[in-house]
Amino acid sequence: MTTATTPPSATSAGEEDRATDAVVADAARRARVAGRVLAQLSRAQKDAALGVLADALEAERGTVLAANAQDLARGRENGLAAGLLDRLRLDDARLADIAGALRHLGTLPDPVGEVVRGSVLPNGLQIRQVRVPLGVVGMIYEARPNVTVDAAGLALKSGNAVLLRGGSAAASSNAALVGVLRRALESIGLPADAVATVDAGGRAAARALMRAHGLVDVIIPRGGADLIATVVRESIVPVIETGSGNVHVYVDAAADLDMALQIVLNAKTHRPSVCNAAETLLVHADVAPAFLPQVTSALADAGVRLYGDTRTRDILPEAGLGEATDELFDTEFHDLAMTVGVVADLDGALEHVRRFSTGHTEVVVTDDRRAARRWTAEVDAAVVMVNASSRFTDGGEFGFGAEIGISTQKLHARGPMALPELTTTKWIVEGDGQVRS
Repeated sequence: MTTATTPPSATSAGEEDRATDAVVADAARRARVAGRVLAQLSRAQKDAALGVLADALEAERGTVLAANAQDLARGRENGLAAGLLDRLRLDDARLADIAGALRHLGTLPDPVGEVVRGSVLPNGLQIRQVRVPLGVVGMIYEARPNVTVDAAGLALKSGNAVLLRGGSAAASSNAALVGVLRRALESIGLPADAVATVDAGGRAAARALMRAHGLVDVIIPRGGADLIATVVRESIVPVIETGSGNVHVYVDAAADLDMALQIVLNAKTHRPSVCNAAETLLVHADVAPAFLPQVTSALADAGVRLYGDTRTRDILPEAGLGEATDELFDTEFHDLAMTVGVVADLDGALEHVRRFSTGHTEVVVTDDRRAARRWTAEVDAAVVMVNASSRFTDGGEFGFGAEIGISTQKLHARGPMALPELTTTKWIVEGDGQVRS
């Protein structure tokens, strides 16, 4: 009779996972203690702290950019896609924008303590519902060092601690940024553990973060469809889903075609690597023969690879467009690539969007008020636009300051998530001796 034994490699892997779980749990406990400190700060204290963080980022610009250069070099060696490299890249201008976003947060109203509703009951009890911090927010994201700072700033302003898992592509950048932020917090007597990274634990740390129920209050994923789906599927911590952006622009029969051309170009080429960039152009059949030659020529001149459905390629037989398959219509490219389709009418556009949309942002270009009303009423997305570029789906552009992500779910938050979305509420009841009969 033989005795089964566990292979040494499996034992080692299990021990490593348990060790990572313990490290993440310890970081979460320390973050929870730090969060209790932040939750008690006044707006003036939080705004002053945000200014210190911004100053520290600018003072240590050289350290951050050197670390980012290491990530970019490693990304190029590993064949990281151009879109991901763009999101990963920091420079003086982007770092200045990131610091500026922190300062802007200091000008925004503090959501903590806001009374959402309240009343005095007939028995004299005074009840009110007030905004309070969520507690410990876990962020799982990839190749986006700006998210590191945005998350820290939004968490601080809303009285939360944040645990960051930023992915291997931006490991050096994130380590440098978190180091700057932690040192800045300590310099003004605030707990460094209000901002922490678990990147050193790799994917095992991401799994541990998703299993830290009771220690982490919410997980917010930001990244591609696969990352988001994995977090939603595997996390036992509540998740606020920030969906991928398979964004459509529909050019209606009643569109101003000059306006439509500018909107399409901006939505696709302004910054193709981000989630609010357009991925599919839909054109009404009545204007397709006039509009498609000019828009596809302009897009091609901007370096965009184009894939057309059968009707598009029939109108443009000499354009050399690739075939737009269902798989491509379902793709978020994060790159200078776009699918193009011709639809018979508004109903055809709505049906295409219902089939392929990820519920992020959907745009119609039209001068027909009835068509615009149908679009805004029938499209099921976090943001629905009429005659404007999808690139405006952004917390900063909406006037919210930096954002934590674009939520495509329907519970708790939807659309650009800023300070109010990083709070929950509690009820405060005050009486003078009432008892229930």
